[in-house]
Amino acid sequence: MKRPVSIRNAHPRLRVPRAAVTRAIRLLDAQFEMLPGDLAHLSLPTARLRDIKSQISNLQLPRVASILPPGELSLVFLTDPALAKIHADFMDDPAATDVITFEGDAAAGLAGEICVSADTAARYVGASLDDARGRPQGTPLPETFSAELTLYLVHGWLHLAGYDDLQPSKKRRMRAAEKRAMALLRAAQAVPAFRLA
Repeated sequence: MKRPVSIRNAHPRLRVPRAAVTRAIRLLDAQFEMLPGDLAHLSLPTARLRDIKSQISNLQLPRVASILPPGELSLVFLTDPALAKIHADFMDDPAATDVITFEGDAAAGLAGEICVSADTAARYVGASLDDARGRPQGTPLPETFSAELTLYLVHGWLHLAGYDDLQPSKKRRMRAAEKRAMALLRAAQAVPAFRLA
């Protein structure tokens, strides 16, 4: 069964290709494989870790979809100030950030929520949001903007799968998993073409 994906765009100038974003998430759900060495670096409840170890001992590499909590995945695209407010409200840090992930509640049918900043992605790749105003409407920013914003979605998705980046060894595993996920999306031509109007 395909995971329900809810998309909310709260960025006034970002154009989100909803079908392409849903396709990217479903491709990750269906085809991204965790490496056996990743297991020791995951931050997951004991019961979920036990299930994963069972899959690996049966010579099956687990797909992350089997590790993610079941249910609907919510994706929210925000401005820097909006994401900074969430960062302050929930993590006591008012600084701007690129992505915040909230775990879901399987009993309520929620896999989790990933909140990303389009402003941070544009700034990171050197694409000024003001530059987008001078372009004809719908003209994409450089491909790197779409890739950067997609990377934020991948990062949040991996957090829900148990990957973490607070310790150096775990951070290395997450970065390697991000590269594999982005390679999977690029090979399938499934990096959504985000646009700023």
